[in-house]
Amino acid sequence: MKLVKAYIRPMLLEDVYTALRKEGHCCMTVFEGEGTGRFSDPNDQHGSLNFPAMHTHVAKIEIAVASKDVATVIDIIKKHGKTGHKGDGILFVCPIERVTRIRDGKEGATVLN
Repeated sequence: MKLVKAYIRPMLLEDVYTALRKEGHCCMTVFEGEGTGRFSDPNDQHGSLNFPAMHTHVAKIEIAVASKDVATVIDIIKKHGKTGHKGDGILFVCPIERVTRIRDGKEGATVLN
């Protein structure tokens, strides 16, 4: 199992989410945040009351998937999460060592279904 973390433009979140669900990837967590980086879009930066630097709004998607589905999930996010401009985002893939459902203590990949 892998954890895919995607930082994308908030305006593209609905398109990415819809495409992932259409392909059977229903369960994910979404966060709203601010980020800055080498490739932030200078046309979309804003000042922040909480941070002393210019930032860009980002949406972060975290989705746990079977290892065999990682390439498909990445392809969907890349296809629906880009504008072709600097600051479109970044993807990370991390291994998942253990999954436990809190409700009943069940463990393993079947928890994701």
